[in-house]
Amino acid sequence: MAKPHMCSPDLLARDLSGKTIIVTGANSGIGFVTAKQLASQGAHVVLACRRTGEGDKRVAEIKSEHANASCEVMKLDLGDLDSVRAFAAAFQERHPSLHGLINNAGVMNTSKGMRTKQGFEMQIGVNHLGHFLLTDLLLEALKRSAPARIVNVSSCYHDKAVGREGKIVIDDLHFESRKYDGWEAYAQSKLANVLHAKGLAKRLEGTSVIAVSVHPGWVRTDLAKHTMPLFVQNFVMRPVLKVMGMIEPWEGAQTSLYAMLADDVAEHAGEYYSQLGMYRVKSAAKGGWPMKSPNPNAHDDAMVDKLWEQSAALVSASQ
Repeated sequence: MAKPHMCSPDLLARDLSGKTIIVTGANSGIGFVTAKQLASQGAHVVLACRRTGEGDKRVAEIKSEHANASCEVMKLDLGDLDSVRAFAAAFQERHPSLHGLINNAGVMNTSKGMRTKQGFEMQIGVNHLGHFLLTDLLLEALKRSAPARIVNVSSCYHDKAVGREGKIVIDDLHFESRKYDGWEAYAQSKLANVLHAKGLAKRLEGTSVIAVSVHPGWVRTDLAKHTMPLFVQNFVMRPVLKVMGMIEPWEGAQTSLYAMLADDVAEHAGEYYSQLGMYRVKSAAKGGWPMKSPNPNAHDDAMVDKLWEQSAALVSASQ
């Protein structure tokens, strides 16, 4: 079985003093591990969390291991665009600069009928539209602080999710006309993350703000809670799932960390970085930093612009 891609020790020892980085969904899983690593390297890390109580516990854990770590929790609910706007405003009141934004938070395979506060299908709403608005509101801060990075955490399931092809149905993003399928909705939202990074790269050319998307791997996290009871994943089936390719959060954080820190990423704006993954093409399973997505829909430049325009219209209409 192939070994996960790992960052070099030198990269994970780089001094990040003076840098401010936001990690969404940093109260658990790869978001927490990513935040802890960046804080250990001297960055000031903002753990942007819906459950701030959990975030406070994670900050305490980070500081128990790294006494000089600089980190804080701020409230962010990506399923409520009012919360996104409030977070962006509060962040910019507190912090004059922003050097990194890791759009990590997400939901997977949610049930039919689940909607965000503004009425969006939950997965496209949280995974894409919430992050789309957040990124837009923070772009000027990122430009002022350049060089800076934006990392969209996508998934290999933007290609195919349990047999459902990742595609954007631009006139029915919220499954109002087609039959709802949780995996199809997930694939759509994760493809949106990839296309959003491409759209950002196009619009940020020449600014030294680099946007990319990543697949972290099949990671043992709470993301599976809508698919199976977590005790099944974490205990009952854990040995079997590990043999099948499931990796731990530290391994899952590697691609996000590489995308945020490695110098050569600056030469690959808009590209896709993949840990080991499950793709329609077997040769893609080994991943790559970066690699070409085997999903032809990930290379549709016209859809990049259509999705951008539709996303902008949807978040603007929610005001």
